[in-house]
Amino acid sequence: MSPADVRPAPPAWRLLLGYVKPHRWALAAGAFLSLLTGGAALLLPLVAKGLIDDLSRDRAITGALLAMSALVVANALLGALGSYVLRRTAESVVLGARRTLSSYLLRLRITAVDRSEPGDLMARITSDTTLLREVTTDSLVGLGTGGLTLLATVAMMGFVDPVLLGVTLAVVVGAGVVLGAIVPHINRASRRAQDAVGVMGASLERVLGALRTVKASGAEDREERTLHAAAEESWRQSVRAAKWTAAAGNAAGLAMQVAFITVLAVGGARVATGAIDIGTLVAFLLYVFYLMAPIQQVVGAVTQYQTGSAALARIQEALVLPAEPPSPAAPLPGPGAEPAALAFEDVRFRYADDLPYVHHGVTFAVPARGMTAFVGPSGAGKTTVFSLIERFYDPESGTVTLDGRPLGDWELARLRAAIGYVEQDAPVLSGSLRENLLLGRPEADGAEVERVVRTTRLDALVARLPQGLDTLVGHRGTKLSGGERQRVAIARALLRRPRLLLLDEATSQLDAVNEAALRDTVAEVARETTVLVVAHRLSTVTAADRIVVMDAGRVRAVGTHRELVTADPLYAELAATQFLAAAG
Repeated sequence: MSPADVRPAPPAWRLLLGYVKPHRWALAAGAFLSLLTGGAALLLPLVAKGLIDDLSRDRAITGALLAMSALVVANALLGALGSYVLRRTAESVVLGARRTLSSYLLRLRITAVDRSEPGDLMARITSDTTLLREVTTDSLVGLGTGGLTLLATVAMMGFVDPVLLGVTLAVVVGAGVVLGAIVPHINRASRRAQDAVGVMGASLERVLGALRTVKASGAEDREERTLHAAAEESWRQSVRAAKWTAAAGNAAGLAMQVAFITVLAVGGARVATGAIDIGTLVAFLLYVFYLMAPIQQVVGAVTQYQTGSAALARIQEALVLPAEPPSPAAPLPGPGAEPAALAFEDVRFRYADDLPYVHHGVTFAVPARGMTAFVGPSGAGKTTVFSLIERFYDPESGTVTLDGRPLGDWELARLRAAIGYVEQDAPVLSGSLRENLLLGRPEADGAEVERVVRTTRLDALVARLPQGLDTLVGHRGTKLSGGERQRVAIARALLRRPRLLLLDEATSQLDAVNEAALRDTVAEVARETTVLVVAHRLSTVTAADRIVVMDAGRVRAVGTHRELVTADPLYAELAATQFLAAAG
C-alpha cells in the first residue's frame, strides 16, 4: 500500500466510536447490566460484615444468609444477560465494519488496487475486523464498567476504613506506573503482528492465484519458505504482544496480592489496637478481593485497546484509498438502442508517475456502428485504450469522448452500463455457469440466456455439463477450457445488449471452427452496435470496417486492410507475419 495513498488517520478511539455509534443503545444496556452485576457484588461484603456482627452478638443470621443468596443469584443472572447483550452488540459492530469495508473495497479505483496486495486487503476485512469484537466488549465497555466499578469499590472501601484505603491505593498507584511503561510495547507489537498477517495473506493469495505455474516451475519449496517466513513473523510479533500483555496482567495481579498482604498486616494491627473490629477488617479484605476484578478489567481494556487500535488503523488505511464515487445502478440499454460513437483526442497516459508514458498523444475517432480493430506490436497501448474507455484509469491529458461528451461528464454507472467488455484473460468467477452469464444482467430471462448461449456456441458445453447452466465452474473457471472461458465472457457481454462492445483478444484461445463462428457473430453484432477489437489474428482484422495501427503509444495509421497493406510498412509486416502463421 503506497504511503502517498494514505492520509493521517483520526485517533483510534474516534474510529471505534464511529463503528459503535449505531449500536450505542444496545451497548449502553449491556454496560448498565454489567454495572448492576458489579453493584450486586459490592453489597456482599456489607452483608457479610453484618452477618459476622450478628454471629458475634448471638443474633439470628437467617436474614443475612437469605440476602447473600439473593445477591449471588441476582449477580449470576444479571451477569449472564449483560454478557449476552454485549457480545451480540460486538458481533453487530464487526458486521457493520465488514459491510462498510467490503462495500468500499468493491469501489476502489483500479489504480489503488494495482498498488495494493489483494491478500493484505482480505486480511483487513477478515482478521482485522474480527478484533473489533474484543475491543468493543473488553476495551470500550470494559473500560467504562470496570472504571465505574473500580470507583464504586474504592468509595465503599473508604466508607469502611479510610486508613486501609490509603494503604491499598499506594500499592495500586505503583502498579499503574509499571503498566504505563508496558502499554506502548503492546501497541507496537500488536500493529506489527497485524501487518505480518496481511503479508502472509498477500503471500498466500499470490501462490494460490498461480498454483499451476508454481507447480510446473518446481517452486513449491521456495514459495513454502516465503509463506513460512511470513507466518513466523506474525508468530514472533504476536508472541511479543502476548509477552507484554502477560506482563501487564501479572503486574496487576501482583499489585493486588501485595495490597492484600499489606492490608492484612496493617488491618491486623488496627484490630489489635482496637481501632477497628474484626468485621470491618473482613469486609475490607473482601473489597480488596473485589477490587481485583475491576482493576484487571481496566488493565485488560487498556491492553486490548492497543491491539484493537492497530486493527482500526489498518481498516482506516483501506478506507482512505482512492475510490470511485458511489452511484446507483444504471439501466442497461434497451432493445434497439443507438450505438455509441467514440473519439480520443491527443490522449497522454501512464500508469504511475514513476512509470513511462503508455500513450503519447493518441488520437482517433470511431463512428457509431461497425467494427474497428486495433493492431500493433506488444506494448503499443492497445489494451490501455479499453481501460481508459471503461474509466478504470483517467488520462493525464487529452480527452476521451463518448457520443461527443467527455467521459468525465458521464455518471460512471451509466457509462459502464452502455459498454460490454471482454478482458484479455476472460475471467470467470467461482459459481455456476448461469451466475457467470447473468453477472452483468441478473434480470435476463431464460430465452435471452438461451439465445446468447447458442450465439456463442456454448450450447454443446451446456448439454454435456451434469447440471447444465447450474453446473459449478470452479475457482476462476478452472473446470472450463480457455476457449470456453472466452465464450462465457463474450456471452456475458452480449447479454447486456451494449451500445459499445470491447473485445480484447477475445478469440485468441478458440479453435478455428469456433473462431470462425464467433467472428461471424461479432460481424453481425457490429451491424447494430459499435464494436472495438484488439486483435492479432489476420482473419479478425480483415473483417473490420476500419483498422487503427498503434506503435509505441501512438496511432500511426487508420484505414482498411486493403489501404494499410500498401500505405503502412508496419501493418504490412504484421499482416505478412499473420499470413505466414496461417500458412504454417
